[in-house]
Amino acid sequence: MKDSKAILEIARQTIAMEGDAIHHLASLLTEDFSRAVSCILEAEGRVVITGIGKSAIIASKIVATLNSTGTPAIYMHAADAIHGDLGTIQKNDVVICISKSGNTPEIKLLVPLIKQGGNPLIGMTGNPDSFLGRRADFLLNTFVEKEACPNNLAPTTSTTAQLVMGDALAICLLELRGFSSRDFARYHPGGTLGKRLYLRVGDIVAQNQVPRVSEETPLKDAIVEISEKMLGVTAVMDGERIAGIITDGDLRRMLNKYDNIGELRARDIMSTGPKTIDSDVLAVKALRMMEENDISQLLATQDGRYVGVVHIHNLIKEGIL
Repeated sequence: MKDSKAILEIARQTIAMEGDAIHHLASLLTEDFSRAVSCILEAEGRVVITGIGKSAIIASKIVATLNSTGTPAIYMHAADAIHGDLGTIQKNDVVICISKSGNTPEIKLLVPLIKQGGNPLIGMTGNPDSFLGRRADFLLNTFVEKEACPNNLAPTTSTTAQLVMGDALAICLLELRGFSSRDFARYHPGGTLGKRLYLRVGDIVAQNQVPRVSEETPLKDAIVEISEKMLGVTAVMDGERIAGIITDGDLRRMLNKYDNIGELRARDIMSTGPKTIDSDVLAVKALRMMEENDISQLLATQDGRYVGVVHIHNLIKEGIL
């Protein structure tokens, strides 16, 4: 059993080796990469990505990345393709075939069939002189000098290179399509990521009660309002104008300051100039405002009118925090 220091050194060597390979990958880019991107942009169909072994797993991940960034894509296992799944490829599709060696039996069977169908073929391989490399319309060179595996056998550095090349394709396509964060939200409506991209303050405020008192409201009634609306805060209004805010913290400070609270009004203990946020703003911005100002609530407005409260507990519940 190796000691901790030796284990960490193996990990560092692996990371360094793969990092060097990725750095070298940039020097392997040619005009074929640009042409491949243009081909995908101009295609009326999808991007069909195929591979065998570990390359097939990378193909599946690249498909997921393309689909989530505005480029329709579908995965096809190379072995399944030659046993009935070749019909996955439609007339206007572009095919990306991934293979480290470019010479596996499945690839040698599949490539001529793809070419026969007339679909543009993008070959991603570490061997430009391979069967795949020579027959691809566009070559993406993912050559690596050595696998991180000490036996130079297990696909490690080579699959990392394939993954990064796929990311490079996806990001180029994303930028050229003008794919925005709002577009991204449409493809990621679920989970924390989706909520950060589409959930707005107004969506949260609509779920809460709207605590409000006037400047002349007796303190006892203001406390009842805060308690009943269960947000730890109430807006203090001068007509329809926000005059101030009373929080749980203001109440605690008031108890330390006054011995007799029977005659106090809301205006006597409110904090003026409260932080507000427009209801149409993304909820994640409300979180940033709370963090920057070390507060737990914000008063929400719509067209300048007070409409409610967003509390940090709301953001926690929604998974924004």
